[in-house]
Amino acid sequence: MSATGILLCAGTSVRMGFDKLNTPLCGKTAIERSMDALIAGGCDALVFVVNEASEQTVRAIACPVPFTVVPGGETRTDSVRSGLCAANGDVAVIHDAARCFVSPALVKACLDSARAYGSGVAAIPVTDTVLRVGADAVEPLDRSTLFRMQTPQAFRLSDIRRAYETGASATDDATLYAQSIGVPRFVLGSEDNRKLTTGADWAWAVERLSQPVYGIGFDTHRLVEGRSLILGGVPIPFEKGLLGHSDADVLLHAIMDAILGAMKLGDIGKLFPDTDERYRGVSSRVLLRTVAGLVQKEDMAVAHVDATVICERPKLAPYRDEMERRIAEDLGISPNAVSVKATTTEGRNDEGKGLCISAQAIASVRKK
Repeated sequence: MSATGILLCAGTSVRMGFDKLNTPLCGKTAIERSMDALIAGGCDALVFVVNEASEQTVRAIACPVPFTVVPGGETRTDSVRSGLCAANGDVAVIHDAARCFVSPALVKACLDSARAYGSGVAAIPVTDTVLRVGADAVEPLDRSTLFRMQTPQAFRLSDIRRAYETGASATDDATLYAQSIGVPRFVLGSEDNRKLTTGADWAWAVERLSQPVYGIGFDTHRLVEGRSLILGGVPIPFEKGLLGHSDADVLLHAIMDAILGAMKLGDIGKLFPDTDERYRGVSSRVLLRTVAGLVQKEDMAVAHVDATVICERPKLAPYRDEMERRIAEDLGISPNAVSVKATTTEGRNDEGKGLCISAQAIASVRKK
């Protein structure tokens, strides 16, 4: 079932005080960030609903999927209706461009729900006490029945069109869907899927983008005869090599685990199990590029890698620059963002006795 994302970019930013959709936020506008998430989440095509200012931004974007640009209306309802008229396919994924921190995973969850059940609406259950306050009384509301609505909101295109054809107006799509079609299916939203509405929201967004997340990795492999020694993707002349299912590049393994840890994606044992024959003898550079692809899919980027190889022999200083270059190439980052060091244990432990080589790494990952 094909899916069209309807990206609402026609807001006036009155409460923000400046044009929040077209002002770059750490290098990318809210429109670009939302577009990337919709595409990564599974939208085959896009409809941009714009005003005069955002149309200029949209026309300058290199959108990788087929797209249409249509004018917005006086209200959000009018803008959605305009987008729906231009949409094609089976499912419409309606999203406010101001929610530019939406994850591709949440887009996909809403889209999958719409394909399976007809609707998929991002929402968060209310956990605070909520009071209805009047002039003479205060009434507590049952928070177990209350939800904070977000976007994306995904629906079968024919159903949501029918809901909007009634002429009714609402501040979100699920309300009109409920009035005409039925109770929508809800998908758990995210606190990170925050709508940029006020100056405080913008400050939060800048801080969030400026602060990377970190992960650590460690790996060790035995040294044996009859194996090639490869570290950081570089063949090292030596009488022994590292034993493992793949090429046993302990340095790249530690780096991958650090990146996967920062992304909360498990570890290389989960991603590339030694029970899978596809990975027998595989170059760890291939695996590193796969991990880099997972990072990019989540609209993230590796910011920095710092790693240390622990071994007595061989001496690695002559190969360090090439290791850093190859690691940077596979991660798609500058060699200046990669640091590889080597140390010994002065003859102590298994590394010092020449029985194994170990590596540890720390990686930082940030939003693009």
